[in-house]
Amino acid sequence: MIQNHLNKKVLTVFLLGLISITTWLFTPYNGAYAVNNPELLPAEVTPVVDLANYLPTLQEQSLIREIEQFEQETDWKLRVLTQYDQSPGRAVINFWGLDDKSILLVADGRGGNLLAFSVGDDIYPLLPRTFWIELQTRFGNMYYVREHGENNAIVEALNSVKGCLATGGCSVVPGLPQEQWILTLVTSVVGGIIFGLAGHPRKPGQVFAWQWVLIISPLWGILFFAFGMGPVVTRTSEWLPLFRNVMGFVLGALVAYFSPLLNQQTPSET
Repeated sequence: MIQNHLNKKVLTVFLLGLISITTWLFTPYNGAYAVNNPELLPAEVTPVVDLANYLPTLQEQSLIREIEQFEQETDWKLRVLTQYDQSPGRAVINFWGLDDKSILLVADGRGGNLLAFSVGDDIYPLLPRTFWIELQTRFGNMYYVREHGENNAIVEALNSVKGCLATGGCSVVPGLPQEQWILTLVTSVVGGIIFGLAGHPRKPGQVFAWQWVLIISPLWGILFFAFGMGPVVTRTSEWLPLFRNVMGFVLGALVAYFSPLLNQQTPSET
């Protein structure tokens, strides 16, 4: 009885934790709306409110002009709020007149990720939730912020959003960071190794075991095409990363194919 009671209790706690994590992951960011402090906002309406002083003066003025020009040309409303100790909260809704065509970027250095986004419903058909998750993790992570600064993280994230909206939408964030390309190269090489091992001859007189290559094709195909080629062709039009991944696949396949042949010991002459 006691053991069953403990098992039910542990299961209940696990389910509650799972529900909490799922809710946190898939609920739009509303941290800026948690309180209501309109006194923190400036008297004059501006698309950028830099309470945390992340943006240098000249860069802030340039960003304001770009946002206003983009709104006039496309009717999409971009807004930027930086905060640290205090937040204006729900006051930004009336201050900016946020609606279904609005995108609010909130830069807050108190968390593990600098960036968060509040997105209007009309944006999601063009930029899905996965886009915003990738955008946040690419430009808002602590390593990118430490290397490039909070101001450039904000500007680069906005440039990605503007570029995608101007071209009719994106399913992924454009651009291929070096660390992401290295990951695609590794998966391409691993896919090539599996391809080469599968094609190693197993019968006398056989040159290449095509049947084994076809049997294991879901494995090396996913590694090479889905994880090795897919992220490259969807994020950049440059041919060099693609060429390197193809060569990595070919070299991995050749090394895996010829290594067992080279390791075979020849019978010694007596």
